[in-house]
Amino acid sequence: MPYDPELADRMRVALRRWRGIEEKKMFGGYCWMLNGNMLCGVEVGRFMFRVGKELEADALARPGASPMDITGRPMRGFIWVQAQEAEGKPLRDWLKLAKRYVNTLPPK
Repeated sequence: MPYDPELADRMRVALRRWRGIEEKKMFGGYCWMLNGNMLCGVEVGRFMFRVGKELEADALARPGASPMDITGRPMRGFIWVQAQEAEGKPLRDWLKLAKRYVNTLPPK
């Protein structure tokens, strides 16, 4: 998955004070792990957030959100968000939603 360096920098700034965050190069782009579990990532023009199946409907109702579909089959619990819909407070809100789910997973 190609990535946008500007969006990667925006994500780094948003996560700079979070504990347990690790940045990893994956799929030709960058993802961020929280306690070893995937939290979010960036692609060209959009962000990816892991919100889990239970929060997926809430996430999809938000502006700029769509199901994550790379193979022609949606990946349940993962959401794409258009970059222009996730600036400033909206980006922090997306991260909080993803953290809410990822915190339920055991650390790796």
